[in-house]
Amino acid sequence: MDEVRHGVAATSGQKPEVVFKCEGVSKHFGSLTAVDNFSLEVAAGSVLGIGGPNGAGKTTFFDVVTGITAASAGRVWFGGQDISGLSADRICQMGMARTFQLNATFEGMSVQENVQVAACYGRSRRILPPWKLDFATKASVTQALEFVGLSHKAKHAASSLTVLERKLLMLAGAIATEPRVLFLDEPVGGLAADEIDQIMGLVKQIQATGVTIVLIEHVMRFLLELSDKVIIMHHGGKLFEGLPHDVAKDPTVVDTYLGEGTSQRLNQFFEKRHHATA
Repeated sequence: MDEVRHGVAATSGQKPEVVFKCEGVSKHFGSLTAVDNFSLEVAAGSVLGIGGPNGAGKTTFFDVVTGITAASAGRVWFGGQDISGLSADRICQMGMARTFQLNATFEGMSVQENVQVAACYGRSRRILPPWKLDFATKASVTQALEFVGLSHKAKHAASSLTVLERKLLMLAGAIATEPRVLFLDEPVGGLAADEIDQIMGLVKQIQATGVTIVLIEHVMRFLLELSDKVIIMHHGGKLFEGLPHDVAKDPTVVDTYLGEGTSQRLNQFFEKRHHATA
């Protein structure tokens, strides 16, 4: 983590650097519009949280901007460079890594080997596989496994891991590519409360190194506590964009996504936190 290719947040009084942005991004599957003319800017070192109901277009948006699938329209910039149409491996090698909602590991390989693949091929272009891993790659793998707490499982098969450990493995693989921007797709989905807190702590530590984070999550406590700005998607577009403590106050978000009960609990959470820090 010490050598992450991160951007440095602007100092006080300066406008933050925009490390990632997209303009008018759309994705159509025949007559279905999954992402509809979507635009955003993400400041370096910040956390952008994206929520919304199932089918809102969140993961499809991630797939488009990280090169998994091609956009139907629109442009994407990373670090001032137009990356529209680049392949997923090239985008990762430039410094944009991601995790996935579902398990995305090589089941027959060990935990360490999974992270080695990410570190080897996710940081720079390779025409042929290397004969052996260089020192920097080995160090990156070791650091990533230590960071997520999987060093003791390094030689274990990925297929033997628990749900939490599989999510930690995906996170370790993404970290090992030394990203400048990290996209997390439902990093705590299906986890217990203490496991959610564990992932939350790791995400905070990653942000502290200067890495910019864009995350999708349905667990609102996780989404709102971590994010500097929140976007709620619906039908491929923006239903809401603003500060975390305003999400549960927006009547459209409440009616469309949260419901009255969740809205009240979130408002109480922010009130308690405000009084605790006052």
